[in-house]
Amino acid sequence: MAAQTLLTIATRGPGLYEFTREATAFVAGAGIETGLLTLFLRHTSCSLLIQENADPDVRVDLEAFFRRLVPSADDPAMDYLVHRAEGPDDMPAHIKAALTPVSLSIPVMGGRLALGTWQGIYLFEHRARPHRREVVLHLAA
Repeated sequence: MAAQTLLTIATRGPGLYEFTREATAFVAGAGIETGLLTLFLRHTSCSLLIQENADPDVRVDLEAFFRRLVPSADDPAMDYLVHRAEGPDDMPAHIKAALTPVSLSIPVMGGRLALGTWQGIYLFEHRARPHRREVVLHLAA
């Protein structure tokens, strides 16, 4: 038995966008007690994370860390970048997505996601402008 859906997440720029509630609702509606939820992101300039969802400072610090780790192509430290066709945030977004996952697997136990108490599921947007991002959710028993 399997269930599948496509979730669209609207982003407003760089940051972590939680969609734990939507994933939880999908699993609850599927009627599968034991299985594996696979999430797959259909983009190359954003990524997926399981991260703390209790203290918003965690998200602030993660975003700041990635800005320092991979600055905009306008930064002199990034002058070696060749791909700049879509603006100074484009290639840095691809680098960040290469460092973080575009798919996740979460066990389902008792018809619920087996996430820890403080864990949430996030789309990590790496581009500056708004986007509509698609995440495939596939639940298999």
